[in-house]
Amino acid sequence: MSAVAVEESAPVQTPLHDRGARAVLALARFEARRLLLSIPVVIAFVAYVAWIVWRTRDSWDGNPVLQDADRATQSMPMLVGLAVLLCAARAVVRSERHGTEPHFATLVLQPWRRTAAHALSVVPAALLTAVCVAGQFGWEALKPGAVGHGSPAELAVGPLTVLAFGTLGVLLGRLTMSAFAAPLLVVVLLFVFVLGTGPSEASGLSWLAPAVPVIGPDSLPSDLLGRPAAWHALYLAGAALCIAFLAMAVAGGRGAFVRAGLALSLAAAVTGGVLQARGVTPSPELTAAREHASTDPDLTCAEHGGSTYCALPEWAPRTGAWAEVVDRVQAVAGGSAHDRPLVVRQRIDARYGPGTDASIPASTEPHRVTVGTAWGGNRVPEFSSAVAAVLVAGTEAAGSELCDGRMVTVMWLSLSWQDDPMDALRRVRLDDSVTGSAIVLSPTDPLSMTEGQTDVVRRLLENPPAGTGARVKKHWAELTAPGVTTARVAELLGVPGPKKADSCED
Repeated sequence: MSAVAVEESAPVQTPLHDRGARAVLALARFEARRLLLSIPVVIAFVAYVAWIVWRTRDSWDGNPVLQDADRATQSMPMLVGLAVLLCAARAVVRSERHGTEPHFATLVLQPWRRTAAHALSVVPAALLTAVCVAGQFGWEALKPGAVGHGSPAELAVGPLTVLAFGTLGVLLGRLTMSAFAAPLLVVVLLFVFVLGTGPSEASGLSWLAPAVPVIGPDSLPSDLLGRPAAWHALYLAGAALCIAFLAMAVAGGRGAFVRAGLALSLAAAVTGGVLQARGVTPSPELTAAREHASTDPDLTCAEHGGSTYCALPEWAPRTGAWAEVVDRVQAVAGGSAHDRPLVVRQRIDARYGPGTDASIPASTEPHRVTVGTAWGGNRVPEFSSAVAAVLVAGTEAAGSELCDGRMVTVMWLSLSWQDDPMDALRRVRLDDSVTGSAIVLSPTDPLSMTEGQTDVVRRLLENPPAGTGARVKKHWAELTAPGVTTARVAELLGVPGPKKADSCED
C-alpha cells in the first residue's frame, strides 16, 4: 500500500488590528442599540418628535422664512443630547457597577478600544437627530408661504450637539467611573445651555455654547445675517471628536491613531472656536451691505392689478399675497381710492443685525405702503390697516396722525372683508382688546383709536347694517374729509354714535 500524503493548509491568520476593529464595531452596534432603547433616550426622542409636530403645524403662521427656520431646529436637540450623555456615561461605568470589569481582561478589546466603541455608539443617536432636524426643516420648506434659504451649517448644529454631548458622557464615565457624575453634569448643562443662563450673543464667548439660535421679530435676508455658522459647525465637530479621542487616551490609548486624532480634532475645535468668535463682529463689507439694505435696498418689483409691489429678492414670491390684501381693501373703498395705483415696498432695518426689534418710520411719500419681512397671522390686519390708512389719509405719516372720524373708515376698510372681523380687530390692537382706546399696529408707526371710535367700529363689525358697503362708497368724500367727527361717520353708516367726543387722549 502506498501512503497518501495529505498536506494540511495553514489557517488564515487575521491581522490583530482587523480583529480589533471588527470587535469595536460589533460592540459599538450593541451599545448603540442599547442606548437608543434606553428609557431616557426614548422619552427624549418621543418628546422631540411631539414638539416638532406641535410647533411646526402653526409656526410662523404658515409663512416661514427659511433662514430663521433652520435656527429653530437647534434648541430641542440639546435635551436629546443630555439624555444621550446620561445613558452613554452609564454604559461606560456599567461594568464597574456590575463588578465585571476584571473579566474584560480576557477579551481582545483593550480598554481604549472599548471606549472607542462607546464613542461610536452615540453616532446613531446623532443620525436620528439629523433625521428629525431634516423632517422639521423640510416641513417648513414645503409650506406654500415659505421663502428664503436655509443653511446646512445651521442645520448641522442639532446633530453635532447630540454627538458632542454623547462623547462627553463617555469621557465623564471614563474619568469618574461613577454613576452619579453624569446626572450632576446634566443638571449643570441644563441650567447653562437649555434654560438660557449662559452669556448673550453679543460676545464671542456665547458661541462656545452648542447652539445660539437667536431669532428676532423681523427676518433678514440670508446674506445679511452675519452668523459664523460654518465655523461653529467646525467647532462642534472638532469638539466632539476631541472629546472622544481624549476619552480613548484616558482609557490607555497611546498609539499613533489616538494621538493624531486628538491633535487634529483639537486643532479643528480651536480653529472653529477662534474664527467663530471673530465672526461675531460684522465686517466692514457686511456693515455696508446692511446699511444699503436699510436705506436703499435692491428690490425686485412686479405689478399686480395696477399697483406695484417691490420686495427683497428672497421675498419676491410673496407679492401675490400682498396684492390680494390690497385688492380686498380697495374693493370696499370708494371714490378714487377704489382703483388708485399704490406702491408697496418692503422695508427693513438691518443695521443692528438679527435678533433686534428696530422700528421703521412711516413713509411721507404719497400712495406708498410699507410691508415687512413677516407675514401671516397678525401681520395681515396690520398690513391691511396700513393700506387703508394710505387710501384715506394719502401717506403713512398722515395716517399715523389720524385723530378724527376717518379712523372709523380706516378700520372698516381694513377689517370688514376679513373672515372674522372682530378677531382681526382684537389681533391688530396692541392690548388685544375690542373696547376702549388702543394702539393699532402697522408695519411702520402705529395708529390710534379712541374709545368712541372703537365703539363705532365694533358695532359696524359685529352687526353691520344692511348696505353699509354701499354707504361707504356713496359718502366716501365726507367719510374721508379731514375733521369729520366720529359721530357724523356713525350717522352716515347707520349705527349709533359714540358716547364721548373724539379725543386722542382717551
